[in-house]
Amino acid sequence: MPACTQCGEYTKFNGGLCLSCFNQKKESPEVLVEEELEIPPKSGLAEDQRKYRYNMIKGRIAETLIQELFLSLNYNVFRFAMENTIPGIMELLKGVRSDVAHEIRRMPDFVMQNPTSKEVYFMEVKFRASGEFKMKDLPKNYPYTNAYIILVSKKHIKCITVPELLEGKEITPESRNYLGSRKEFDLDKEVIIEFCKFATQFFESV
Repeated sequence: MPACTQCGEYTKFNGGLCLSCFNQKKESPEVLVEEELEIPPKSGLAEDQRKYRYNMIKGRIAETLIQELFLSLNYNVFRFAMENTIPGIMELLKGVRSDVAHEIRRMPDFVMQNPTSKEVYFMEVKFRASGEFKMKDLPKNYPYTNAYIILVSKKHIKCITVPELLEGKEITPESRNYLGSRKEFDLDKEVIIEFCKFATQFFESV
């Protein structure tokens, strides 16, 4: 005679439960949780999207840091890159390989004007946790040969020009090409140190 696998009482099917045990199991909170618990469909950002957004946020923080640094020293600061003129354009250009798209991507981040000399400069701002920037990191055939590259890392803010990169110079953790050493900018080194401390706070876990 078929017997309940739980209490041994009569049941209709071999290996099954009697009506009483079946009802008890159905009403058990643990069973209900177990039966209702389903793995939800994968949601959130895809890995490539997550990485893209994460890097974009880091870059924006670095840009804001440098913008505020120069503003605090009374520079005239103008956002120059196309994504500042036409919000969302960089998203539209993802995957587009035309010459025009390349030119837009390579536009420097800022135009800055020295309040004393009235000289203007193209500025490209980069963040690198490694503290390195070399010629290979510059876009191929970069057209702004008079631009300055400002590198923000976890500990330092350094600067190098495109001609210096072309000469084989580079920014490394050991190099001494600090932003405060650029005589053409005439910057207050103490202010730069304060902003280096900000960078350390913002990027310490990156």
